[in-house]
Amino acid sequence: MTAGIRIDTLTIRVPLTLRRYGGRKLVIVPEGEGVPVRAKPTPDDTLLKALARAHRWKRMLESGQVASLNELSEAEKISPSYMTRIYRLTLLAPDIVETILDGRQPRTLQLADLMDDMPVEWHRQRERFGMAAR
Repeated sequence: MTAGIRIDTLTIRVPLTLRRYGGRKLVIVPEGEGVPVRAKPTPDDTLLKALARAHRWKRMLESGQVASLNELSEAEKISPSYMTRIYRLTLLAPDIVETILDGRQPRTLQLADLMDDMPVEWHRQRERFGMAAR
């Protein structure tokens, strides 16, 4: 059969991480390699929708249309906890918001990252989310 033929096996291990991004799986490159750059900017609909909601809610509160976030959460039929986490997006640094609107945010940035214990200081936000100040 295969008498005299030697078969060698080569195993290559590449450390990688799979992460969901907009319903797709994204392969995250190994440490030190950096985040791949998009060929062209692609806005993330989930981030855009969350930013739009947060700023609409802020306008509603500031105009007196609603008296509190609790009243607003009842009107929108959303849990107060979720609403306050989305509402905090109004505290994002303006350049981060612009980057998201233009679709130039890091490929790995997801809404959950912005909602999870976001720093208030803009320089710390830039560091945490991997966005240099303009």
